[in-house]
Amino acid sequence: MTQNGVIVGLDIGTTMVKVVVAQNNGGRFNVIATGSAAGAGLKRGVIVDINQTAEAITKAVSQAAAKANVSIEEVVVGLPANQVTIQKISGLVSIENQNKQITGQDVVNVTNQALNSLSLAEQTPVEFIPSQFIVDGFDGIKDPTDMIGVRLEVQGLVYLAPNKVVDGIKTAVKKAGLHLAAMDLAPMALAPSFLSDAEQNFGAILIDIAGGQSTASVIHDHKVKYMTVDYEGGVNVTKDISTVLSISEREAEAVKVKYGSADSKQASAEQIFYVDAVGLTEKKAVDEKYLSEIMEARFDQIFDRLDQQLDNVGADDLPGGYIITGGSAATPGLLAKAQEHFGENVQIARPNQIGLRHPSFARALAFASYEAFQSDLQKMIKSVLMGQQVYQAVAKPYHQAETSEPVIQTTEEDETFIEEDAPKEGIFKRMKNSLSSLFAETDDED
Repeated sequence: MTQNGVIVGLDIGTTMVKVVVAQNNGGRFNVIATGSAAGAGLKRGVIVDINQTAEAITKAVSQAAAKANVSIEEVVVGLPANQVTIQKISGLVSIENQNKQITGQDVVNVTNQALNSLSLAEQTPVEFIPSQFIVDGFDGIKDPTDMIGVRLEVQGLVYLAPNKVVDGIKTAVKKAGLHLAAMDLAPMALAPSFLSDAEQNFGAILIDIAGGQSTASVIHDHKVKYMTVDYEGGVNVTKDISTVLSISEREAEAVKVKYGSADSKQASAEQIFYVDAVGLTEKKAVDEKYLSEIMEARFDQIFDRLDQQLDNVGADDLPGGYIITGGSAATPGLLAKAQEHFGENVQIARPNQIGLRHPSFARALAFASYEAFQSDLQKMIKSVLMGQQVYQAVAKPYHQAETSEPVIQTTEEDETFIEEDAPKEGIFKRMKNSLSSLFAETDDED
């Protein structure tokens, strides 16, 4: 996944393609260049114009390659949370080597066995996070490599994305002349980049406000337990300004960035700027407070809907609070507006790499970072998901692994939820009696 230590994160957004070129030298992760290009050709997370997307990818990658003075041949690309479902799966295989020492090949075999249990129609497994491995009945194992045993079992969560999303990305990357090194689910890559270890463990809400949509993800026990997508983002704010002020979307974007705020209480009616309104011969005067009122109305809608979905599953009061990122996270007043909806425990997450401070590059940075620090176990599992290691012929199961149906199917809001059985005592008293607890562990892990 690296080219001479270089890892390239590719974020194909609704309106922009972002690229981050990073280098991982002995655990030191440094950003060496970025690139961006407009016109990504997406609608609701699905590529609707392959040629336009491929062209944007080529421009952004070429720009980053020139800055970094490197040749870029492969990329790590992100997948949106749209229509992603989560299932519990398990697999069980025998250890065939004579000394019964579990190898990486056995991990590949049991991963394949678990994935083979899926009944796939229009979905592709894009991530698999083991909850535990079990060796000869001994459970709670995080990495079974080099242990001695005669049978190996894995239990975990698999994340399934629509084929139309996965195939579109693969085709666009290939058309841009690049090799796809890995595909990472966006919330899963963002979590370790912008949440502390404690926040990922005890629970936090990660909100990603992008151009064309906003995603809220529940992170708990270092897993993504729930995702909900709202199909509005920064682009909708720009369109509102354009419509209300009767100006072009280009000018609307410019005044949004220069004069706008997500919180009208922070804006002044005495601060005036002028725009070229359609149908007027002279420039139209607009005050900053009026502009901010237009903007906050849309942000209020987005936050209201996300908050409602989180409240429905009892995930609106986690210890880690709310962490907001994405291009629109840089909007002045957004923190105050978010705190009105979610309480005081809200923070804005920005990349802290030198020369890369803007939240709009958060995903591209996260994709590169996520791959840079993958463990050997994660790399083996990822290679199976990418189709690089498929050993169905050598995987000898003790039994056919069973697959749990999704606890809640994808709704028209494109939200998904995974429930694990038997809640542990003492975890978030408020949700003990909830029908859908996000924070439970399996019986085998208790």
